[in-house]
Order: sequence, then structure tokens, then C-alpha cells
Amino acid sequence: MGFISNIREEIKIVRERDPAIHSWMEVFLYPSFKVMLHYRLAHKLYKKGHYFWARYISQRAVRKTGIEIHPGAQIGKGFFIDHGNGVIIGETTIIGDNVTLYQGVTLGGTGKEHGKRHPTIGNNVMISAGAKVLGSFTIGDNSKIGAGSVVLHEVPPGSTVVGVPGRVVKRMNTALPQETMNQTDLPDPVREDIATLQASNVALTNKLLELEEEIKKMKSNQA
Repeated sequence: MGFISNIREEIKIVRERDPAIHSWMEVFLYPSFKVMLHYRLAHKLYKKGHYFWARYISQRAVRKTGIEIHPGAQIGKGFFIDHGNGVIIGETTIIGDNVTLYQGVTLGGTGKEHGKRHPTIGNNVMISAGAKVLGSFTIGDNSKIGAGSVVLHEVPPGSTVVGVPGRVVKRMNTALPQETMNQTDLPDPVREDIATLQASNVALTNKLLELEEEIKKMKSNQA
């Protein structure tokens, strides 16, 4: 894809994903738009072995946008970063098509190991604000990662992950329409566990009260 085609594609993506945008001219102010243009150029240089110039361009993008994408990362079509400040994408990260990240997301490694050390993100994935995905494993297609989650293990396709450490709390196995890719309508496993415990406690209390009544009746009959 040529430079002009890249610009048109990035404009289209931003206008589709962000309801706050009112004109196509605003797109040129978006950090996601700026960083992706820098990334596409840096990635081409990286693949040709021009590592210094690739890193030079990517670091200029960091200073301008607050988003750090290593030029070695592989990013598919339809990629969008909403707001974006603090986003970090490591060298061996692979990102599929139609992926959305929010501010503060880290796609990183777990140490100084070599080889494939960053995650692979499937198609149609949403990763919410502040989430950390650390290690060389796959986030399956059509998955949601909740805000602030720390994901350290593989995630099956169509899953919703929340918590620290992240755990799968819902499986949908369906594509995520962009209009439903919000960060708030996610299950809360802690609240669900507390509700279950409260219900069990009420049931146990009622049972004890029933037993006390039966004991009182038995004593009254014996008297």
C-alpha cells in the first residue's frame, strides 16, 4: 500500500471508530493517525535492515504522540488506538485486523528472553484502558480485555477477560461490532462471587432459624 493509500485508510479508520470526530480535518490531529504513519514507514525500513533509521522514526513518533510502537511489530489492517497516551507495543508483537486499543495498554514481554516474546493479538479484538498483555501467547479472535486487566496466559477466541491476573469470565464466539466495543459492559466476577456468598449466607441463616424454631417446639412439647 502506497503513502497516499495509507493516509486514506487511516482517515477512514479514525472516522469510523471515534464518535467524537466532526470533520475529516480533525483526523490529522489524532495521535493514532500520526503514530501509524510513522510506524508504517519505520516498519518498512526495519524489514530492509535499516534498524537505526527505523528506531529513529519510531522514537520521533513517541515524542509527538506518547505512543511507542516498535518498528519490528507486525500490525494488520483497521488498527486504531483511541486517545493512545502510554500505549506500548513490543518488537515481536503481532496484531491482526480491526483491533482497537485504548490509552495505557501494554503489549509487552515478561523479561529479557529472546525470540518471540510478545503477544499475538487476533482479529476484531478490543483491549481496554490500562490493560497489560505480557508474554508470548495468543489473544483469540473477537475477544475483549477489560480495563486494568493483566493477562499472562492464552485467551480463547470470543472471550471476555477481566481482573488481575486476567481470567475468562464470558465466552461469546461471535464477532464484535464496532458499535458494541465499549469498555464498561463487562462482567464483574468479584461482585458476582460476593452476591453468591451473600445468597448462601442468607440461606444458611434461614435454615438455622428454622432449626431453632423446631428445637423450641420439641422442648415445649416435652415440657
